[in-house]
Amino acid sequence: IYIYIYSGEKNCDEVLASPLPYSAFTSSSVMAADFGAGYAKLNRRVGNGGWSPLDSDRYQWLQVDLREGRIGLRVELYGCAYWADVISFDGQGVISYRFRQKKMKILKDVISLKFKTTKGDAILLHGEGQQGDYITLELQRAKLLLQINLGSNQYASIQGHTSVSSGSLLDDDHWHSVLIERYRRSVNFTLDQHTQSFRTNGEFDRLDLDYEITFGGMPVSAKPSSGARENYIGCMEAIHYNGDNITNLVRRRKVDTSSFHNLTFSCTESRSFPAFFNSTSSLQLPGRTDADTVSVRLQFRTWNPSGLLFFTPLMPGGVEVSLVEGKVTVHIYVTLGKNTRVDISSGSGLNDGQWHSVHFLALESIAMLTINGDEMSTVRAALPIQIRSGGDYFFGGYFPRTDLSPSQRSFQGCMQLIHVDDQLVDLQSVEQGMLGSFENVSLDMCAIIDRCVPNHCEHGSKCSQTGDTFKCACEGTGYSGATCHNSVYEQSCEEYKHLGRSSDTYWIDPDGSGPLEPFRVTCNVMEDKVWTTIVNDLPAQSSVAAGSRAEDKTVLTLNYSMSAEQVNAVTSSAEFCEQHVAYMCYKSRLLNSPDGSPSTWWVGRGNEKHFYWGGSGPGVQKCTCGIERNCTDPRYYCNCDADLRQWKEDAGMLMYKDHLPVSQVVVGDVHRSGSEARLTVGPLRCQGDRHFWNAASFNTPASYLHFPTFQAETSADVSFYFKTSASHGVFLENLGNLDFIRLELKSATVVSLSFDVGNGPVELTVRSSTPLNDDQWHRVEAERNIKEAVLRLDKVHREARSAPPQGHTHLQLFSQLFVGASGGQRGFLGCIRSLKVNGVTLDLEGRAKVTPGVKPGCSGHCSSYGMHCQNEGKCIEKYNGYSCDCSLTAFDGPFCNDDVGGYFESGTLVRYDLMSESSSSPAVKEGNSGVLSAVGNLTREELSFSFSTSHTPAVLIYISSKTQDYLAVVLRHNGTLQIRYNLGGLRESFTISLNHRNMANGQPHNVNLSRQDRLIQLQVDHYPTVSYTFPEASDTEFNLVKTVFLGKVFETGQIDPVLIERYNTPGFVGCLSRVQFNRITPLKAALRTGVPSTASVQGVLVESNCGASPLTVPPMSAVFDPWHPDSTGVQFPFNEERVSRDGVNRDSAIIGGIIAVVIFSILCTLVFLVRHMFHHKGSYHTNEAKGAESADCADAAIIVNDPAFTETIDESKKEWFI
Repeated sequence: IYIYIYSGEKNCDEVLASPLPYSAFTSSSVMAADFGAGYAKLNRRVGNGGWSPLDSDRYQWLQVDLREGRIGLRVELYGCAYWADVISFDGQGVISYRFRQKKMKILKDVISLKFKTTKGDAILLHGEGQQGDYITLELQRAKLLLQINLGSNQYASIQGHTSVSSGSLLDDDHWHSVLIERYRRSVNFTLDQHTQSFRTNGEFDRLDLDYEITFGGMPVSAKPSSGARENYIGCMEAIHYNGDNITNLVRRRKVDTSSFHNLTFSCTESRSFPAFFNSTSSLQLPGRTDADTVSVRLQFRTWNPSGLLFFTPLMPGGVEVSLVEGKVTVHIYVTLGKNTRVDISSGSGLNDGQWHSVHFLALESIAMLTINGDEMSTVRAALPIQIRSGGDYFFGGYFPRTDLSPSQRSFQGCMQLIHVDDQLVDLQSVEQGMLGSFENVSLDMCAIIDRCVPNHCEHGSKCSQTGDTFKCACEGTGYSGATCHNSVYEQSCEEYKHLGRSSDTYWIDPDGSGPLEPFRVTCNVMEDKVWTTIVNDLPAQSSVAAGSRAEDKTVLTLNYSMSAEQVNAVTSSAEFCEQHVAYMCYKSRLLNSPDGSPSTWWVGRGNEKHFYWGGSGPGVQKCTCGIERNCTDPRYYCNCDADLRQWKEDAGMLMYKDHLPVSQVVVGDVHRSGSEARLTVGPLRCQGDRHFWNAASFNTPASYLHFPTFQAETSADVSFYFKTSASHGVFLENLGNLDFIRLELKSATVVSLSFDVGNGPVELTVRSSTPLNDDQWHRVEAERNIKEAVLRLDKVHREARSAPPQGHTHLQLFSQLFVGASGGQRGFLGCIRSLKVNGVTLDLEGRAKVTPGVKPGCSGHCSSYGMHCQNEGKCIEKYNGYSCDCSLTAFDGPFCNDDVGGYFESGTLVRYDLMSESSSSPAVKEGNSGVLSAVGNLTREELSFSFSTSHTPAVLIYISSKTQDYLAVVLRHNGTLQIRYNLGGLRESFTISLNHRNMANGQPHNVNLSRQDRLIQLQVDHYPTVSYTFPEASDTEFNLVKTVFLGKVFETGQIDPVLIERYNTPGFVGCLSRVQFNRITPLKAALRTGVPSTASVQGVLVESNCGASPLTVPPMSAVFDPWHPDSTGVQFPFNEERVSRDGVNRDSAIIGGIIAVVIFSILCTLVFLVRHMFHHKGSYHTNEAKGAESADCADAAIIVNDPAFTETIDESKKEWFI
C-alpha cells in the first residue's frame, strides 16, 4: 500500500518521511514470539523482518513515531496466496449435502468452516439419523455450541448426548474459523486456534447419519425434537466436510441450494457500524429543537451493570436513559430542579454482553419505554407537562457541570443502529466530522471482550465481569483468591495436628489447588500418631441374604462419604492404612482351602478382586487363624471353612494400603439350607502423611534438584516449608526465553517472588519481624494468575500485586524447574519439605537419593538428643549438632538445667512490668501464641519458684494489676507460707495458709502454684499437690495483669493494707531462684542485663543459686510428715479455720528456735575469723567489704562483695546439718 499526497504541480514522488530508526517502532498489541514491534522496519540488514501479531489478538495495532517533518507512511503486506469461496446466507437458504449412501456409519469426521455474522443465535450445521444420532454446530447467545450424540440405548441407561461450548461475542462481524476433528469418541473442537479436547458420552463409536448434512440451518426433514432454531444469517467460507469442499460444490451447483432465494458468493458489509465507548467517551448528535416528541432507538451491549445510554436536555428539564443494576431506567426531569421527576424502568440482567435494543418515546405528555422490541415489556407513564425537545443528544457520556446533570455520567460498552427522531444516524458521517461530534469514541468497532471466556475462575466458582475486569465468586467452593485457586483447608490431619488442633471432624484437601474437591474426615490426634478415619455405610454385623438362585452370589456394596479419587488421595499419601473386616458364619464357608476356589472375596482399589482376609496379606488365601495356626479345624485356614453348625468368626485387619478401601464384598456360601452369615467392615483408618514430611537437605550452595518444567501459563501456585541457618539462597527457579519465575531468600528476614510474563520483571517481597535463618520451619506460599500475584510467609505476612489491565498474561517457561540453586544464582543451604507445585507434591526424597550434594529427608539431632533439653527447654536443630533454647524457661546452661537465682538484701526488690503505666497496652510482646499468656485478663496462671531465708516476715512475690486484683506469696512472722488471692467479688482476699511448717528455716523450698478458673493447685517441695477452690462469689479472671514484684512491693494505687502493714517491711532477705510466672521469668530477666527486658532492680542483687541448692537432710518419713495424706490425724486439704487463732505451730517454733541458735553461733564464729585474718598490729585500719555502710550487718556486706559467696553458703549449710 502506497500513500501519496498531491499538491498542484509539485513533484509528488519524493520520500515524505526520512528513514526511521528502530527506536521509532515503540510498541504494539500482543505480539508473537520473535516478532516484536521493531521488526516492522522494512529492509532490515539481517534480511528478515515483519511485525506479526498473534492470531488470537482481535485488535491488532502498531505504534510508529514518525518524528518531525512531513507525514508519510508506507505499508507492505506479506502473506501467501489465498482463494476462498464466500457464501452469503440470508436466513432462508440452507445448503443440503446429500450422502452417496442412504445411511452413513461414520467412524472419523473432519469438518471445517469460517463464518462471520451479527446474529447471536443460528444453526451453522446439522445432521441426524433415525437411530437418534446427531451432530449440531450452532450459535447460542453469541457462543459456539457443538452437540454430538453417537447413540443412546432404548432404556436410557446409556446417554450419549455431549455438549461443549466455545468462544463468546461471536456476533462481532469478524471472521472466525472452526475445526472439528473426531475419531471414535475422541473429539478436538477448535475455534480461532483455541482447542478443546474431550470424549463423547456413552459407549458407541460411530456417528449414524441419514441422507444428508445441512449448512446454515435445519433440513426440511429434521425431526420435531430437533427444535425450531433459527437459520443462519451471515457469511461462510471454506466449508469442508470429510474431504469435500462444500463451497466449491455449491459454486458448481453439485449440491442442493434450492432453498436460497438469491444465492450470492460475496459477503455484504454490515450496516450496523457500531461505536465503542469507554469511561471517558461521549457522542453528541443533533435532533429536532422545540418539538413535542423525543424518540430514540438504539442497540447496546455491555458488561457493566450501570451506565449512561443517552441524555437530552428539555425546555425545561431533561431526559436521562441509563442502565442501573442491569435494568434500563428513565429519569424525566420536568423542571430544572430535581424535585419533580418521573421514573420508569424495564428489563433485567441487560449487562450480559449481548445486544439489546431500547426504544424511548415521549410524545406530548406520554412516555413509553420498550426493551428488545417486546411489546409486553413496554412501560408507560403520564407526564405532568408537555415535552419540548432541546435539540442535543449526548450518548455514552455527559461531563459538563450544568444545573441539570444525569445521575450516570459515562458508559462502557458498544452501541449501534442509533435512531434519533426516527432517523438512523449515519455514524460514518460522524466519523468524517460532517455530523455531530465525538470524543474518545472508537467507530466501526465493538472492542468489548468476554473476560469470562475462557473462564479463569477455578473450582466451579462463578465468573462475573465489567468492562475493565472480572471477578470470581468463591463462596461455598472451599477455595479463595482472585481466581478461587487456593484451598482454604489443610492437606491432611497431620497438618491440623501441627496447627495445634485436637481430635475432631475436619475438611481436608490433599491436592491443594488441584482438581480434587475438599472433603470431610475424622482426625484422631494421638500422642505419637494422627489417624484419618473414613467411614462407610455398611452397618456392623449386616446379615447376608441369599440370592434367588443357588449359583448366585450376594454382593454387598460399601459407599463412602467421598469419591474413590478422594479416598485414594488419602491412602496414597499415608504411611500406613488399615481396615477391619469380620465374617461371622453359621455353616457358611469363607475362603475354603488355598488351593480351592474361594467362596467369598472382596473388591478394593481399582476394582481388583482379593482373595485374602483380615490378618493375612496379598497372595496368601488365609485368615488370621491360618497365619497364627490356631483355626478351629487345623485342616483349614479360616474358622468358617470348618463349615460347623455353630457361630464362628474370622476377623482381622487388612493392612496392604494399595488395595484399600474395601468397596465390595462378594459372599458365595449362604444359599444352602441353614447357612447364615453376618459381615462387618470397619472404617478405613490411615496414619501419617508422606507428602507433608517429604524433604531434602541441601548441604552445599551449589547443590540442586531438577524437575519437569513448571506449568504456569495462566495460573499456578507453589508452597513449601523451609528451615536454614543461611541468610540468603534461591529456593526454586524456572526460566523461559525471556519469562522466568523465582522464589528466593533475599536476606535473613526477607523472602521474594520475582517473575516476568513479558511486561517487565515484577518482584514481591515479604518481611518477617523475626529472623528466618533460625533453623525453624517456615512456610512459603506463592500464587500467580492473570489477575494478581500473591506471596505469603508463615500465614501471617502477605504481599499482593495486581496484574496490569493490559499486557501479557501467559508465563511461558521451557527450562527444567530447579530447586535449591541454578546457574549463577546463590544456592540454598538448608532443608525444604512438602514442596507442592499446582497441588502436586514433588518427590524431593526420591530425587535426592540420586543427586550428589543433596540428602533425602531433613537430617537433624533433636529427634535423638532433644530429651537433653530439660525444664521445657527448646531443642534447636543445627547442621553439625543441636542447641537448647532456654529463653522461655527460668533456667540456663547448655541443657537448661542450671538454676538462675539471686541473693536479696533487705530492701532489694525486682520489678518486671507486664503492662505500661500510661496505657492498657502490654509492655512485653508475647512469643508463640500457643504458650501460656502472662498478659491481659487471665483465667489461668502458673507460678513456680524456690527460695531460702531465715528472716520473717517477707513478701516473696507480688503480682499486681491495673485493677484491685493481685496475687501474693508471703512469709508470715512465724515463717509459715501464705498465698493471698484477690480476683474481685469477695470482701476480703482469699488466703491459703500453710500453718504446719516453718519455711524460714534457711533451707531451699520449692513452690509450684497453678490456677484454672476456680481451681487452685499447690505443691510445696516434694509433698503431694493440694487442691483449693475459690468461693462461688469470687470472680475467675485476673484482670489487666500489670507488674511482678520480687522481694518487696513498691507500687502505686490501692494495695492490700494487710500485706503492706504486716509483711512488706523491711523486705525479703535471702535467696530466690528459677522464678517463672506463666512464660515470664522476671528474676532471670533482671540478672541478664544484656537482653532487653522491662525488668529493673532496686537495691543490691547478687546472682547466686543459693535458693535452689539441693536438700541436705532426708525427707521426713510418712509417719511424721504433716503433708502426707496417711499421717495420723492430718486431713487434706488444710483448712485455715482449723488452725489455732494465733497461727503458730508450737512444735515448729521449738525446732526453728534450736536451728536459729545453731546458725547464729556459726555466723558469729565466721565473723570473728574474718576480722582476725584482716587485723594489722599498730594501726586502726579494718579491711571492710565494700558496701558495708549500706548493709544491715557485716555478714550481709561480705555476701554482697564476695563473688564466691555461693560456695560459702553451700559449705556453711553443710556445716549446719552435720
